[in-house]
Amino acid sequence: MSDSGRTVPNATYRIQLHSGFTLDDAAQVADYLHDLGITHIYCSPFLQAASGSRHGYDVVDHTRINDELGGLAAHRRMSDVLARLSMGHILDIVPNHMAIAGRKSAWWWDVLKNGPASNFARFFDIDWDPPERPLAEKILVPILGDHYGRVLEAGEIEVARDEEEIFVRYHEHEVPLAPGSIDVLPGTPANDDEAIAHINSDPALLHTLLESQHYRLAFWRTDLELNYRRFFDINDLVALRMEEPEVFDHVHALALQLIEDGELDGLRIDHVDGLRNPDAYLTRLRHRAPIAYIVVEKILGAGETLPRSWPVDGTTGYDWLNVCSRLFVDPAGEKPLQDLYASFIGEEADLGELKREKKLLVMTEVLASDLERATAMLVEVCERHPRHRDYTRHELREALKEVTASLDVYRTYIDADARSISPEDAGRIEAAVALARDRRPDIDTNLFDFLEGVLKLGHEGRPETEFIMRWQQTTGPITAKSIEDTLFYDFCPLVSLNEVGGDPELWSTTIEGFHNHNALAARDFPLSMLATSTHDTKRSEDVRARIHTLSEIPDAWANAVRSWAVLNARHKTTDMPDRISEYLLYQTLVGAHPLDADRAADYMRKASKEAKRYTSWTAPDPDFDAALEKFVRGILGDAEFVRDLNDFVAPLIAAGRVNSLAQTVLKLTSPGVPDIYQGTEVWDLSLVDPDNRRPVDYDARRRLLDFVSTATHEEVLERTDEGAPKLFVIHRLLALRAERPDLFDRRAAYSPVPVEGPAAARAVAFARSDVMIVVVPRLVLARPPEWGEARVTLPAGEWRNLFTGESAHEAATVGRLFASFPVAVLVTEA
Repeated sequence: MSDSGRTVPNATYRIQLHSGFTLDDAAQVADYLHDLGITHIYCSPFLQAASGSRHGYDVVDHTRINDELGGLAAHRRMSDVLARLSMGHILDIVPNHMAIAGRKSAWWWDVLKNGPASNFARFFDIDWDPPERPLAEKILVPILGDHYGRVLEAGEIEVARDEEEIFVRYHEHEVPLAPGSIDVLPGTPANDDEAIAHINSDPALLHTLLESQHYRLAFWRTDLELNYRRFFDINDLVALRMEEPEVFDHVHALALQLIEDGELDGLRIDHVDGLRNPDAYLTRLRHRAPIAYIVVEKILGAGETLPRSWPVDGTTGYDWLNVCSRLFVDPAGEKPLQDLYASFIGEEADLGELKREKKLLVMTEVLASDLERATAMLVEVCERHPRHRDYTRHELREALKEVTASLDVYRTYIDADARSISPEDAGRIEAAVALARDRRPDIDTNLFDFLEGVLKLGHEGRPETEFIMRWQQTTGPITAKSIEDTLFYDFCPLVSLNEVGGDPELWSTTIEGFHNHNALAARDFPLSMLATSTHDTKRSEDVRARIHTLSEIPDAWANAVRSWAVLNARHKTTDMPDRISEYLLYQTLVGAHPLDADRAADYMRKASKEAKRYTSWTAPDPDFDAALEKFVRGILGDAEFVRDLNDFVAPLIAAGRVNSLAQTVLKLTSPGVPDIYQGTEVWDLSLVDPDNRRPVDYDARRRLLDFVSTATHEEVLERTDEGAPKLFVIHRLLALRAERPDLFDRRAAYSPVPVEGPAAARAVAFARSDVMIVVVPRLVLARPPEWGEARVTLPAGEWRNLFTGESAHEAATVGRLFASFPVAVLVTEA
């Protein structure tokens, strides 16, 4: 649809590109997506990534389209197909970081070769003068499988050459040599081959050569002392200094050219919170791409809104996802399920304290180098203030950790360069420091006062400015790793609440709360993306929709879980796995049923590693890992348990599907641009990445779309198990969005429609511009709605049900609206 001269997507479809599904493959499914009603393909990053990348976020060259995806030629072929179908294209871009992948990362290779003198040294966020003096003007490269000296003596490090240059090799890793560094070694032959053999035969000489480089090879566990900023905890993804105009220009040149050439309509900005100054970055980007559709990946805390100063169309939809998803959670189930969980695991879980513990864990074990760099900057700040210079590094680190752990949002947006702080951010700093002070009475309260003053711009100076901006870039990754990638696998009374951008403390959304969220979106960001599944979600929309139903039957669920625990005790190995893992597994099996043993074992392996309770990626416990896999495979090979699981899940399937249809309708009719994740146009019971990247059967979906395009709603319901109702709803609503764009653009009004009668709390209704009314059910499992006199009052006129073709008049009963199809969208020509 058109919006003030801009092309705005009517609906997007996210596609995950990799060598097994290239740009040509995307072009092949474009006609199917066009027939479905999609206007824009929304691609994962397709710039040149590291070899074999399955996701594209590990970019090595921003100036080229990935060869493994078909390169520029394939992109042009896809663009031609899209143009022929009058479709557009949105690209996911990665401005915050790029990959370290040997010589393919030409900028990084040059920095390793030439150090601070490299033309690209200022491109990367490197601390060339860290507290660790051996790293002065060097980059720590923690790639070794053992301590450096042992690896060196074992002959695992060697000098090698190819047709391009001489370099250092350690197994699959390669690093360059500084120009001329071999030439100055004593007694080294002038002939290259002889020189290489001579060096490799003498560990002491090889050590001398390595010590003269602009990097320091080290044991991989020394990454706690890294002196470059990473993407989260991934050593192979180094952060870019996007605040530098030259870096911005290099990184965005190709994407901006594609926009200018009309081959790209919009951008999704990955990890916007990792940037030094998101507002300044987005302002520069909007200036360079004034008509592009731009959304940001941003997780909003409770009560937090996207800064209205940002010149973007909105977020990628995690905020809406969670507000909508929680509509289908029964508030009456909160206490019984919390009690059940505490009883099952044998302890009362304090969620607030758990959040703090996980943040402190991540700052200590996972992102310690980021915390250390911020601490070093705080030390420098204190040196400038005589009253505070005697605080030890330990004291400063502890105070900083506690304030960071107490921050209730991912990050603040203080512009220390411009000496600007919003009242909201000032309040968040005050609240975090107050909570930290209460939690740590052993820390001098004057230190907390000083830290609050610095963060609230109470002290001027370049060190203070740099500390504030660095701290803000640090809090987001800490929160993400501790909450999304740790807590969400370690606290699961109702695991469907543990979603990216979600908060298990927020149990359910009221109907009023849902309307308020939509009304604010219509006012502030009416073109924001609306998502229900993404490549980052912990489980698909349909898995969540089914697990939500457990909130309606807490007693039956309690009985099932307790009986399964007794039955399955025979599959445990000396009480392993633990009760939290077991409880998570049972919910996962219910949500994704039928789930085969391989997928279940893979999921639980990842879940246990992320929880970091007994095992982790960096400190695995082989005994626990083996016991967990044995348990998963054992219970799924146990005929008695599988039979009981089948019986329990059977009545949940239909209710979960109604939830799915309802949230699909809400996504396609609420203020914003709906996004469909690949394959989820029919029922999809995928789990977290990489499970949600499995191949999509587009041939089957084409055939089903051909059917629903001409079928009646009765015929569609006969093929429910194939996902026909979901595809039918999407197809009909996307057709309506194309026919009546006035109902969905930024001018379209949004207003709640009251539902009256005893069952009113189990139906959600709203109007768009008074000519479309949406009515969907909720909480349909435990108390199948006896709708009785429940009704929706419609404005005068003739209303037509989009899905059934039935007419409705001024006093429409909810029972009649849902009599022949589970959801209703009413449209009038008045």
